[in-house]
Amino acid sequence: MDFYEVVKKRTSIKKFKNTPISEPKLDSIINAAMMSPSWKNKTSCSFIIVDDADKKNEIAEAIKNGSTEAADSIREAPMAVVIVGEPDDSGNVDGKQMYLVDSAIAMEHFILAATNEGYGTCWIASLDQKKIKTSLRIPEKYAVVAVTPLGEFGETKPHNEPKDIREHVFKNYWTVPYSEKKHLVMQ
Repeated sequence: MDFYEVVKKRTSIKKFKNTPISEPKLDSIINAAMMSPSWKNKTSCSFIIVDDADKKNEIAEAIKNGSTEAADSIREAPMAVVIVGEPDDSGNVDGKQMYLVDSAIAMEHFILAATNEGYGTCWIASLDQKKIKTSLRIPEKYAVVAVTPLGEFGETKPHNEPKDIREHVFKNYWTVPYSEKKHLVMQ
């Protein structure tokens, strides 16, 4: 799939088929995530691939976003993927905890690669970190950054509406829009 097609097709999926994940496709997705850049090449994040139904249920019980839809997606998908960062290993730059940046970049690589392979995902970050750390035996020094279900699309959803470029992209100065076009939409 062309890169821009991948970007357009990626959307937050919460309904999944319970079809097993192809191991070669999963390997490709993992390799893409591991190729993500990181601050000072520290690679301060790791992934835990979870396909055990009991463990997926424990992760689902740790989701705190106030709706059951995200939790149900973890239970329903054939896999859940947890990204974990190491705060002490990555550093802090002007108050920015770089493990969060590194983890976000790696997770985005994972999600885009999953889309390219025909799988849906949904970034979930509202969670009880302590419950997940206990369930998956994650050492105390690490932080659970996010989790995503992974599986074949069980629903079709359009991408979110395009952002108004005039409100979000500027040129040279904060007050100068990059473009007078309301939307720059990939065709």
